[in-house]
Amino acid sequence: MALRGISVVELAGLAPGPFCAMVLADFGARVVRVERPGSHYDMSRLGRGKRSLVLDLKQPRGAAVLRRLCARSDVLLEPFRSGVMEKLQLGPEILQRDNPKLIYARLTGFGQSGSFSRLAGHDINYLALSGVLSKIGRHGENPYAPLNLLADFAGGGLMCVFGIMMALFERTRSGKGQVIDANMKSSLWEAPRGQNMLDGGAPFYTTYRTADGEFMAVGAIEPQFYELLIKGLGLKSDELPNQMSMDDWPEMKKKFAAVFAKKTKAEWCQIFDGTDACVTPVLTLEEVVHHDHSKERGSFITNEEQNMSPRPAPLLSNTPAIPSFKRDPFVGEHTEEILDEFGFSREEIDQLKSDKIIESHKVKANL
Repeated sequence: MALRGISVVELAGLAPGPFCAMVLADFGARVVRVERPGSHYDMSRLGRGKRSLVLDLKQPRGAAVLRRLCARSDVLLEPFRSGVMEKLQLGPEILQRDNPKLIYARLTGFGQSGSFSRLAGHDINYLALSGVLSKIGRHGENPYAPLNLLADFAGGGLMCVFGIMMALFERTRSGKGQVIDANMKSSLWEAPRGQNMLDGGAPFYTTYRTADGEFMAVGAIEPQFYELLIKGLGLKSDELPNQMSMDDWPEMKKKFAAVFAKKTKAEWCQIFDGTDACVTPVLTLEEVVHHDHSKERGSFITNEEQNMSPRPAPLLSNTPAIPSFKRDPFVGEHTEEILDEFGFSREEIDQLKSDKIIESHKVKANL
């Protein structure tokens, strides 16, 4: 696999960090997730291919253990607010002094600088501060937050993966690691909400309710695709206003909505499937798994506990990802195993366990 031989230490955090580390694990990296003592955090299927170690970083000896792990690792992924790692004596200056090749990835909500860098936040806050949230929603209505896909996963976790990959590539030339400052606040465009082509203002780029209470998504922007949309709806172009007549968009949306409301989602699929009208059903998460396209591409995989998750992406022809089909690790399941691999003696491990610096939760066999 593409990242075979790369060792990653992931400090436990919420969605973007676990997602970033899971992508790295899918492509062959050996990922150790460091949990806090007493943690019962459910990684919600973002623990694929990882091992779990419990370590108390607030104790100096716990921080010393992490330094030893990072001295033999390629990447450290940390999700804390600015200044937290420095307070623990685990900042990049210290860790990269011991291991100049270490790539120190900092994945936070507001970044490492600025007046908000030490503040708490979640996906909706990052979208709000970036200006993106102001663009989501219908005209005249309150902005509404989508699922945490935009900031947490796309703008945060996935961009951090990209940063780590660039740093690994650059290291092949310089031999040195670097610090990555990834955050979930980004800025995009400026325009009134709900009146544009791509935010629900256009009748040919929005969703419509069907006769059975389901929805169809329409994205027929190009003229040739728009013509196929009109044809599928049973309308005539010469009896409609020009496609790009924005003044007529509200009335055109009402006309299209009335037509879509006359047939079920399945009936509209029969009409538009296989055409370039850019009309597709709005699938539920349950429906996506069973859709023909998903099955044909093998878009989902099932682990040994029959839990389903998306197949790793993107697809590489020579070094494809080989995801783990095992269940996600229990918190602290691999603590002793990992420390042993990193050169800790049996006596050191026993002492750390006795002093509650680490926790070990081995799986008991069912007899």
